[in-house]
Amino acid sequence: MNAPIRPLHAPAPAPNAAALRNAMTIDVEDYFQVSAFADHIARDSWPSRECRVEANIERILAILEEGGARGTFFTLGWIAERYPAMVKRIVAGGHELASHGYGHLRASDQTREQFLDDVARSKAILEDIGGTPVLGYRAPSFSIGPANLWALDVLQEAGYRYSSSIYPIAHDHYGMPDAPRFAFYPGGTDGLLEVPITTVRMMERNLPAGGGGYFRLLPYALSRRLMRRVNDKDGQPAIFYFHPWEIDPGQPRIGGVGAKTRFRHYVNLERMERRIRALTRDFQWDRMDRIFLERA
Repeated sequence: MNAPIRPLHAPAPAPNAAALRNAMTIDVEDYFQVSAFADHIARDSWPSRECRVEANIERILAILEEGGARGTFFTLGWIAERYPAMVKRIVAGGHELASHGYGHLRASDQTREQFLDDVARSKAILEDIGGTPVLGYRAPSFSIGPANLWALDVLQEAGYRYSSSIYPIAHDHYGMPDAPRFAFYPGGTDGLLEVPITTVRMMERNLPAGGGGYFRLLPYALSRRLMRRVNDKDGQPAIFYFHPWEIDPGQPRIGGVGAKTRFRHYVNLERMERRIRALTRDFQWDRMDRIFLERA
């Protein structure tokens, strides 16, 4: 895709405001696979690292079940191969199984051919283990932007129906602040649907309001207020995301990382589980496919 995104070209259909549900999404990766640690943890060391993702996913499944919530689990193929029973429990719990790629490589660090191989491989692995179609994809570190919009065409070629890979904010590692804030079709209504992470428009800029480190850093009441603003003022579902390692304050500490990276990764991990539980009480949550594809 060489042409720039045209925000008004093909917006997604408006949701039913009387039954507005928000999308709970989990990026299923382990603490040692985080992009910010890539220069400190060799990929060939991954198999020998202490894996904590399975236990963390069990806790997340319990939290969602207790809160009557369903969600979408964007899962690495690398993880799925090693924990197939975990993948099956996600599906059995009524959640959507989606792709996070195979080995947590940024889309922006791959050629078109490499990216096609990565997303097709992950999709095949997940569908084989989960026994369910995999329709959604999220790029590691939201690594689809102005320089590699061709990746959206590749996702459609590989059989995906939607992506949630663009974060319309300015950030030092990712972001596309000029992208639409809400679900849209980059190439027309017969193409792939892109569902950006939630932002709030204030002071002529997009402010993050969809989870991750911002959710751990900001007071919970402020995050809740921002998401309610999106529901009430914009009339749109919020797309919230977090990682299994974010509810795990006991995870091994990675040495040698810079102060900013260390702060971003470890701040308020001990508060995260309590905040996720609060979200399940304060909002209605469902799967990405049911919220967006059923009205697309």
